[in-house]
Amino acid sequence: MISNKRGFFALSPLMLFIVLYLVTSIIAGDFYKVPITVAFMIASIYAVAITGGYTMSKRIEAFSRGAGTHNMMLMLWIFVLAGAFANSAKMMGSIDATVNLTLSVMPGNMLLAGLFLAACFISLSIGTSVGTIVALVPIAAGIASSTDVNIAMMVAIIVGGSFFGDNLSFISDTTVVATSSQGCKMSDKFRVNLFIVLPAAALILLVYVFMGADIKSPANIPEVEFVKVIPYLVVLVCAIFGMNVMAVLTLGLFLTGVIGMLNGTYDIYGWFGSMGDGILGMSELIIITMMAGGLLECIRENGGIDFIIQKMTSHIHGKRGAEMSIGLLVSLVNVCTANNTVAIITVGNIAKQIGDRYGVDNRKCASILDTFSCCIQGVIPYGAQILMAAGLAQINPVSIIPFLYYPLAIGISSILSIMLRYPKRYS
Repeated sequence: MISNKRGFFALSPLMLFIVLYLVTSIIAGDFYKVPITVAFMIASIYAVAITGGYTMSKRIEAFSRGAGTHNMMLMLWIFVLAGAFANSAKMMGSIDATVNLTLSVMPGNMLLAGLFLAACFISLSIGTSVGTIVALVPIAAGIASSTDVNIAMMVAIIVGGSFFGDNLSFISDTTVVATSSQGCKMSDKFRVNLFIVLPAAALILLVYVFMGADIKSPANIPEVEFVKVIPYLVVLVCAIFGMNVMAVLTLGLFLTGVIGMLNGTYDIYGWFGSMGDGILGMSELIIITMMAGGLLECIRENGGIDFIIQKMTSHIHGKRGAEMSIGLLVSLVNVCTANNTVAIITVGNIAKQIGDRYGVDNRKCASILDTFSCCIQGVIPYGAQILMAAGLAQINPVSIIPFLYYPLAIGISSILSIMLRYPKRYS
């Protein structure tokens, strides 16, 4: 049994980060006033300092273990490749060409809705929000600058749509973990999920249709250089067919070099230089990700996650209470781990025990785990998806948050599904 005092103490590094970054930025009225790297550095130093029962070297070892997990290093490699690809594609004109193609075939008043649908379709096909963001955010950012649309809103449309597939796809890691932990079929969980999130997706699509009604495509769209669109088309097609995201980015990177050198945009040294600049552009994102991983590992070592689980499971009454507790449990753990898959793995067995004890349908339980975790992952500014999107668009991660309509919509839809016992067949 973890005491309240110890539990809150274990979670204090996360609270310190929130105060240092969010609260001070709100007071200053400027989210660029306090660098997010500095806020994470101070919170990380504090997390190492309060980790009790260990020598200093063991505390640093625990922090480093969290910063260098297998999943973390895999994500960092994706960041490196994404930065190199995005900048080399930009330098050889691939983004501009793709933006011009999009503007020439899609009416201006359908740009917002069209981008949301594209993100939903691609993420459903490839089962990963990160892959969708890598493929579409540079294009969305380019369209925003060409149409004078708020770039943070345009990026948020892609981030939101990317969670549609992350939540529903059969090959999504969250789907695999949620269904395996609850002992149900993916197809059954898909059906429950669809009942919950489809109304939310339809509503948000309508919102984007109305929001984009006054957007007009630029009057003089430059002629599309189709050869420069090839890298992005190949990346999109390979991603849709399920190719590994790192292999997709490597192939796209190779194509930008070949096409760029053949059409004289740059020589091999220019290509190397553009890749190097792109990787350096991701340096802040990489540092934030590693420090967040280390900080959250210190919280786990101090019993912070166990404290959350203990508190959330101590006052359950009835089926609705059980379902709501499972949703809140995975949400809070997601806040502390910044990874929806890890959050589901952490609480999956506990959720199964709660569900079995109070008669919650396994399919509904798996769906709750997935929808609530995707909602939280979609709105935390230190989550990999928002950090990746902000890095590619070169904007502050927090500036995206107010425009993340779809992740909030699936969270509200999930709560309503519990309160209204919906869908009836699985409730």
